[in-house]
Amino acid sequence: MFDNNNNSVSISVLDDESDELSRLRPRVRRKRKKLLHRGDNGFALRLLRKLLKYWMLLIIIPIVVFLVFEASIIGTKHSLMLNSQFGTPNKSVRFNSELSKVDKSISTLGKDPKDNLNRLDPTTRVIGGVRQRCLKLLPPKELEHLDIPVDKESGGPVNKVLYISESGTSFVGGNTTLSQQHPQVTRFNLFTGNQTLDQRERSFEVKETMIVHCGFCSVDGGFKISDRDKSYMRTCKAVVSTCAFGGGDDLYQPIGMSETSLKKVCYVAFWDEITLRAQELVEHRIGEDGFIGKWRVVVVRDLPFSDQRLNGKIPKMLSHRLFPQAEYSIWVDSKSQFRRDPLGVLEALLWRSNSVLAISEHGARGSIYDEAKAVVKKNKATPEEVEVQINQYRKDGLPQGNRFDGKKALCEASVIVRKHTPLTNLLMCLWFNEAVRFTSRDQLSFPYVVWRLKAFKNVNMFPVCTRKDLVNSMGHLRKVKPLQS
Repeated sequence: MFDNNNNSVSISVLDDESDELSRLRPRVRRKRKKLLHRGDNGFALRLLRKLLKYWMLLIIIPIVVFLVFEASIIGTKHSLMLNSQFGTPNKSVRFNSELSKVDKSISTLGKDPKDNLNRLDPTTRVIGGVRQRCLKLLPPKELEHLDIPVDKESGGPVNKVLYISESGTSFVGGNTTLSQQHPQVTRFNLFTGNQTLDQRERSFEVKETMIVHCGFCSVDGGFKISDRDKSYMRTCKAVVSTCAFGGGDDLYQPIGMSETSLKKVCYVAFWDEITLRAQELVEHRIGEDGFIGKWRVVVVRDLPFSDQRLNGKIPKMLSHRLFPQAEYSIWVDSKSQFRRDPLGVLEALLWRSNSVLAISEHGARGSIYDEAKAVVKKNKATPEEVEVQINQYRKDGLPQGNRFDGKKALCEASVIVRKHTPLTNLLMCLWFNEAVRFTSRDQLSFPYVVWRLKAFKNVNMFPVCTRKDLVNSMGHLRKVKPLQS
């Protein structure tokens, strides 16, 4: 049926068609979206159900894999460490009677000392609310222009020290420790000379010319060094020295020095034959020129003491006898790596403060009597040895306070910086004699010797943080057993 109004007819037809199309198109699109949505939901729900069911396994399995992986790495590192220190365990390596005394157990397992190697970062502390460097060295440009000053008269109470020699004599003694069962047997021997109690007392009576025991008493006393090494040591005007006896420590290369110091300062490491063999096993060999890196290695034969700690006191305390031409020396224990410019250290710790000796304060204790208790508690010496020493010091009137003349009494002697003057040479000789007579724990005898000599005004007792700035601490790698008598 047609309407006379053509527009209305055409409009009604067009409206019907557009409505139909509009209803069809959205319906198709909604259907597709719904199907896709339902598929996604189904997969996600299935995945969620699996996760909820097996969540414990998903956590435990990665942890187990990680632990197995770490265990295999640790086992490999342990094997490599043992191989590097003592050779491959599977190979048959025959140690001679001396080398077999090296303790193969590494005391620092799980704590690699090499983490400290080549650290040059400064040690600091807060002073008056301001963080400052513990060791205040000169700027690098000024370090390059430092020189060893011309030696001047010390003006001290001692002008000359003569050393007692007993060549060809023999007496009761030998390479053994103090014994309560046999009190006549001491550690005095042909190397030390037989210092009597009367001679000990006179050695503290300061005069212009002093005559004292100071090691190297007899040519048959031991601590033998080759003529080639002696010739080199006589050329040293300033020296940084260390020693490793009994194979207890490795050799750490010094760092942080200026070009000037490399030219003007000797670096000398003393080894015995046990250390030499132990280092050769890990391919650390002395070159034809006598050097390993910057260190001139001096091999000492015929050590005079069974106590390796006491053998170590010889290069530590008697550097003025080993380096007769040297004006300055810096001692560094073998457990440490020296990391500062030596001329800069001399300037900072001696020249700047007009001191002749610089040594670190003890970090834990201040009294020698407290230190004696700690030595016994830690089994560093026998109670009988310590009792003999402390009783003698009490008898001589050593004060019980923590400070002498305003300075801390107790020292930590892993780093010693000194000028070779008659007074410091005398102090070192007497310190060595006390270590021989009583115990090798030198912290016990140092305050006594300085107190008897009234020399504290010449000693720079620097704080512990300065010592930490001087060296990277590695710790001893292996225990060292005594030599057989």
